[in-house]
Amino acid sequence: MKLDAIGDWRRTHYSVDVKPELDGQEVILFGWVQEIRDLGGIRFIILQDREGTVQITVQRKKVSSEVLSKADALQKRYSIGVKGIVKKTEITPRGVEVIPKEIRIFGTASPQLPIDITGKVPAKLEVRLDARALDLCREENIAIFKIQHTAVEAIRDFLFERGFIEVHTPRIIASATEGGAALFPVDYFERKAFLAQSPQLYKEQLVMSLEKVFEIGPFFRAEESHTRRHLSEFVSIDIEQAFATAEDVMQLLEQLMQHICKVVNEKCRKELTLLNYELKVPETPFKRLTYDMVLEDLKKEGIEIPWGEDIPTPAFRTLGKIHPYFYFITDWPTRSKAFYIKPRDDNPELCEGFDLMWSWIELASGGTRISSKELLIKRLEEKGLNPESFKYHLQAFDYGMPPHAGWAIGLERLTMMLTGKKNIREVTLYPRDKFRLTP
Repeated sequence: MKLDAIGDWRRTHYSVDVKPELDGQEVILFGWVQEIRDLGGIRFIILQDREGTVQITVQRKKVSSEVLSKADALQKRYSIGVKGIVKKTEITPRGVEVIPKEIRIFGTASPQLPIDITGKVPAKLEVRLDARALDLCREENIAIFKIQHTAVEAIRDFLFERGFIEVHTPRIIASATEGGAALFPVDYFERKAFLAQSPQLYKEQLVMSLEKVFEIGPFFRAEESHTRRHLSEFVSIDIEQAFATAEDVMQLLEQLMQHICKVVNEKCRKELTLLNYELKVPETPFKRLTYDMVLEDLKKEGIEIPWGEDIPTPAFRTLGKIHPYFYFITDWPTRSKAFYIKPRDDNPELCEGFDLMWSWIELASGGTRISSKELLIKRLEEKGLNPESFKYHLQAFDYGMPPHAGWAIGLERLTMMLTGKKNIREVTLYPRDKFRLTP
């Protein structure tokens, strides 16, 4: 089939803009054939674009032979342009259809598609991920990523308003920025380097000049975990603030969460309805539970965790049933948190670190950072890390490091909360995990 050129055609409307009030007007629409229904004398083509769908009605006796031959040639997922007249009608759910004057075919599709993008024939997630470019054309997925986009826009607006400066830190680093999580090694001009797992040390150094910074970007963790909430490549939303404590940045975080939920609720009603999900706007302040209170809650449910240990996933699931919405866990044992989290002055066994939970899922983690070079060296050694590997970071503490605090949110986990999705791969455009490196 010879394909058409776009020529001088330019879109005049998205599908959602084609309303009964435009009755009699000419429009140019671009999109893809989602469905075709042929009733003999009349053919209905459902045109899909990123905003939704609109019906193109081809009445065999009322259109030109050229339009007819183009309409007959169409198959699902063909990329097309339609120039036509808007017509009010009682037949379609939206009360409108388009009668084509001309159809242009820009791209064809295989007659045997690997998945049904209308969702009428469900497919397993792994099958969908193998054909991800097509899977992302499903209206449900378009809704997910429009919600994610709206959330990121809301985050930036919120932080800009509060005087934060957006920064971009290196992704190729010489040594671990945090203890614990494994790193991906890369060849770097005959030297060994690693993909960054966090902007932590850079953002701490940046508060010495820019005071309030944030970054939204991809990071990498070679974790063995293969769960519904872990990825090897993920997007992190990080902030760091000079002259602040954990309590200051916790208040900022809960206000941000409230703001995101409010904005998504206002701007994404259509998408939330399509996902059949009710997003509640939380009240602030969020509940604050200490680590000891959490252990006590779990003990009442018959789950005993030795003091100082991390909380395993099954215990978090139980905790999520007791506290089904947002809550902070504070006053963690110092030994359970990263080396840069400040121990409490009144009780160094506990630290000024916190996690923000949503039901049983950890959405964010943060705390007051250590601003004393001597204490930081001591904590590095306690964690079995070599201070020499951190010499450039430690050097910054000779230049007037202020007290500071910060946190990081996982964007994909945040999107799970905003959309009600249960698997992190569903809210990641092209997920990367232990078993998936393609497409």
